[in-house]
Amino acid sequence: MPIFVFPDDPIWNEEADAVEFAVEVGEYQGRVFLTRRVLQSFAGHRPQPDEAVQQVCMNRQVFDRAAELRILDRALDPDANIHLTARDVTRAAS
Repeated sequence: MPIFVFPDDPIWNEEADAVEFAVEVGEYQGRVFLTRRVLQSFAGHRPQPDEAVQQVCMNRQVFDRAAELRILDRALDPDANIHLTARDVTRAAS
């Protein structure tokens, strides 16, 4: 059984101007957020919401790994969610 579970598909969160998806580890349930600004490095431009979601779907392993690394480092945001940065994604991709 995997330690980290990502139970749903990414969706666009208009209020956060970010793609979001769930992560579960044991009893912890949180949300992972990737802003358009972070996704800009993948798209080469500021992606529209549909394109941003598509970028996350196409590169899901990297984003899941970035979230896992933040959890392992106990680096949750004050709201107990994870707002990935470009640095997090670069670290996970290497």
